[in-house]
Amino acid sequence: MVFLANKTLELVEKVPIVDEVDVLVVGGGPAGVAAAIASGRCGANTMLIEQHGYLGGTATASLVGPFMTSFTSDGKTQNIVGIFDDVVRRMEQMGGAIHPSKVRHGTSYSSWLGYGHDHVTPFDSEILKLVAFEMVEEAGVKLLLHTYFVMPIIENKAVKGAIFVNKSGLIAIKAKVVIDCTGDADVAARAGVPYSKGRSTDGLMQPATMFFRVRNVDDVKLQKYFDEHPDEKDKMTPGLPKTFSSLIEEAKKRGDFPLNHDIIGAYQTTRKGEYLMNASRLHKINGTIADDLTKAEIEGRKQVQVLMKFLRKYVPGFENAELAEVASNIGIRETRHIVGEYVLTQEDVQEAKEFDDTIALASFPIDIHDPKTGGGYFVGLKQGTSFEIPYRCLVPKKIEQLLVAGRPVSATHEAAGAIREMPQCFAMGQAAGVAAALAVKTKKPPRRIDVRALQKKLLEQNVALPDRIRSKLANEVK
Repeated sequence: MVFLANKTLELVEKVPIVDEVDVLVVGGGPAGVAAAIASGRCGANTMLIEQHGYLGGTATASLVGPFMTSFTSDGKTQNIVGIFDDVVRRMEQMGGAIHPSKVRHGTSYSSWLGYGHDHVTPFDSEILKLVAFEMVEEAGVKLLLHTYFVMPIIENKAVKGAIFVNKSGLIAIKAKVVIDCTGDADVAARAGVPYSKGRSTDGLMQPATMFFRVRNVDDVKLQKYFDEHPDEKDKMTPGLPKTFSSLIEEAKKRGDFPLNHDIIGAYQTTRKGEYLMNASRLHKINGTIADDLTKAEIEGRKQVQVLMKFLRKYVPGFENAELAEVASNIGIRETRHIVGEYVLTQEDVQEAKEFDDTIALASFPIDIHDPKTGGGYFVGLKQGTSFEIPYRCLVPKKIEQLLVAGRPVSATHEAAGAIREMPQCFAMGQAAGVAAALAVKTKKPPRRIDVRALQKKLLEQNVALPDRIRSKLANEVK
């Protein structure tokens, strides 16, 4: 598709203001759900806007699962709790999840992987949709689905709300603080916030993946394969995973694997014989361009069919496997990274740098799927068992009354590989929601709120923070 960049059409239309709220959350994925619930729990008049007819983002629309680890790298302590844990436990009560404390590395739930895959969380995406609805409603959040972001409302270099479009036409919603949880920093980009894309050398972004769900798999035969191929599973050292690599190599020699990919992830769901497949790869896709997304959706579904033939022919246990579902949306790993008050780096992650304004802990390694090849690698911590995410990464440059949470926060290509996973997005979203509510309450711009007050409120909401910050806050109270 070629866009006629030299031609424009002027549109002048009066847009009705349908609501005015304290906090407006744009995007209902993990970050958006957590942000809205956190803001609502703080008493702020909050509205959540989502383009789909359900919540969950990549966890539902893109079938991405399981939730990656929410535990320290030694597997001893859960370091992402808060709203994320509330959601998981609610799903578990409904039979739609297995709590990460009960899931260890090297099992079918972790695709037999070890490093970075201890204590993952299998979950049912349909149960997640329902739980997200319930928890958003319980927090008193107004919800508007089937509604697409168009542009921010800017006044005096501050975001004052946004314009959307849905079946009702163009609508405007005014807000005191807006939280961009679109996953691609759409609000921030349209507001003029500076950003980067991909790696610094060539701007290429991590490849996209079309997830799909397979059923009628023989769990016993599949487990036997990994028992007989220990080199393809459960390594607790960083590097390149090798799951199914010998079968892929054999299929490539026979011309049965024409894809640019070297490994396959097969994550058992909460059901026997059912797996989420992290297997397709779509390179050089820019998730902020509709033309690229269109190509990815088409090519992704083609790859699913190739992969199903491969699985049935080569992988023990998949002989009679059935394709149960293909994700309704392509899974995007990387697009924009805003330039915030602080840019998180690979060194910050690996060295477990300490920050005064830490709002979340994480332990997932730097996970890079090569933008050009089928390879990838894990890079972990050099010291400690957790790294810290500072509040300043959520605060964009050059614009007021806006926060960004989730995948596009201020981080380098490498650091983003460690914080883009869904538990971290829940954690960043919760921090943004509390910060926005605090900004409204104190009548201060988000970048100037009292970070200690933010951290205290996060602790009240069962967020895990470093012991030194807990101790400091406790001493201040005394």
